[in-house]
Amino acid sequence: MVQGTTSDAGKSTLVAGLCRVLARRGVRVAPFKPQNMALNAAVTIDGGEIGRAQALQAAACRIAPHSDMNPVLLKPTTDVGAQVIVQGQVRGNYAAQAYHALKPALRDAVLESWQRLGAQYEALVVEGAGSPAEINLREGDIANMGFAEAANCPVIIVADIDRGGVFAHLVGTLDLLALSEQARVIGFVINRFRGDIALLKPGLDWLEQRTGRPVLGVLPYLQGLTLDAEDALPTPQVRSDAAFRIVVPALPRISNHTDFDPLRVTPDVELEFVPGGRTLPPADLIILPGSKNTRADLAWLRAQGWDTAIRRHLRYGGKLLGICGGFQMLGEWVSDPLALEGDAGDTEGLGLFSMRTELRPDKQLRRVTGRLCRGGERLSGYEIHAGESSGPALERPLCRLDDGWPDGALSADGCVAGTYVHGLFDEPDACRALLAWAGLAAAEVPSIDLLREAALDRLADAIEAHLDLARLDQLTGLGFSR
Repeated sequence: MVQGTTSDAGKSTLVAGLCRVLARRGVRVAPFKPQNMALNAAVTIDGGEIGRAQALQAAACRIAPHSDMNPVLLKPTTDVGAQVIVQGQVRGNYAAQAYHALKPALRDAVLESWQRLGAQYEALVVEGAGSPAEINLREGDIANMGFAEAANCPVIIVADIDRGGVFAHLVGTLDLLALSEQARVIGFVINRFRGDIALLKPGLDWLEQRTGRPVLGVLPYLQGLTLDAEDALPTPQVRSDAAFRIVVPALPRISNHTDFDPLRVTPDVELEFVPGGRTLPPADLIILPGSKNTRADLAWLRAQGWDTAIRRHLRYGGKLLGICGGFQMLGEWVSDPLALEGDAGDTEGLGLFSMRTELRPDKQLRRVTGRLCRGGERLSGYEIHAGESSGPALERPLCRLDDGWPDGALSADGCVAGTYVHGLFDEPDACRALLAWAGLAAAEVPSIDLLREAALDRLADAIEAHLDLARLDQLTGLGFSR
């Protein structure tokens, strides 16, 4: 199990890299994360929903993602509440206090999924959540040491040296663990190092002497890895020579922003996530992203004055696309009669499509393939939504799915489009066609799948070069020395 001193210490990438190392050695390996909190999700082969990072780690293992790989997924709907997904399916919405009362039942589901995967694979590589030293969250823990104790799992702790204070992070984390938990820690990994390793060695020697645990490796800072983010928005992209500008409002409950990864790696495209408190900048294309709380994010959008800015953008010839929750915002009304994402009620949409959406308890979870209606370009992706839309606007669909169903809408003047399909830009031909619709002709669109595969191999190469895999194999017996 890989645990971290902080969030974003490198747990997800280290697990993905270790999985790819084992897969390259012929080990049948799978990823596992007992509990994840993220709004970036993926649809699994068994029709469930898991964190995007575990889908990436499954790709590193060269296997299809399954709901057992992330048995508990928390999708925040407010600052004090979240939708709880258990083994791929919605259990319900819970306030923070109520969720902690649910933990005993969730622990059973976590161990059940763990045992099922263990029966199918030779090796499991587990990712913790946040830090194991969060004192206020220790009781009933199923995400870090609570799981490691129940599953009898050895633990590596990873820390990000680029943040500073790496030795304090590691020693402090270890010291805050119970004695039985400390005994599970078999070593440390230091992540994102840049500089002369000789200058770091005195600190490494001190750390090993102070803790009695080996430093299993120091991983370099790897720039430009094209890997799916677990949750945090990617770093701002600045291309002063870009010919085409895309703006995405950074909604408070933005979900599945990995939709935009193919656009971020496309030459001639500059894509910016714009936070609140700013004027919406000029753009060729505005994309309203997915949202875990469509009505609240729609109200937030209006509070920024961006509804007016969007209409001005359209008047001056700009294009507008909505994805999932962003698509729902383009209609006349969004209704939540059962209070699935907040208080029950109706919220007026932007009124750009003659369409209404009602949120319903049965969430749509499926992988899809199809074609764009305008040019017939192939697309593939997935649907994750509770809303059901209806209205005349849907008579002009954006896509036609292979199961025969139409998807989305395209306005009569061709300036506004919407879809329920996440991953709409993943297929290069579809991405190129959508960019041409928005005003960028003949774009050079790379394959995001090939870039992801290259990044996973590059990550595995770095682990093989900088981690003591023979020592790690002695400590775990997972097959790193094959």
